[in-house]
Amino acid sequence: MTAAPEAASGPLITVAAIAFLRADGRVLTVRKRGTSAFMLPGGKPENGESAVETAIREVHEELGIRVAATQLNLLGAFASRAANEAGHALLATVFTSRAAVAPVVQAEIDEARWVLPAAAIDDATEAPLNREHVFPLLAGR
Repeated sequence: MTAAPEAASGPLITVAAIAFLRADGRVLTVRKRGTSAFMLPGGKPENGESAVETAIREVHEELGIRVAATQLNLLGAFASRAANEAGHALLATVFTSRAAVAPVVQAEIDEARWVLPAAAIDDATEAPLNREHVFPLLAGR
């Protein structure tokens, strides 16, 4: 599924991310150092990396989480506005995982939190990708 809102214009940033889902329905979001928006853990691909490889590497670097490709399910590819780079568009490949994880904030991450998607849709501190695409899908809207 690809969605392209009108607001997604400007230089393009490509990322891969994982929506870790807990049994209580909460989703893990993180805030990078020096930013105000919470986003899904993940990041930009290195040369030759697939979206799956990128997501796996990034969550390990950022949160110490080890997850296997077999624990990921594709949610979709979404176009949105970038949360922390004004004037940039974002293309995000998002996976879900129900793997039990215990994130440890490290690297460029300052904060991690678990949110309920239905409630976080209206949370202005969550990235546009989360509010406009990921959370509505996870909340069944």
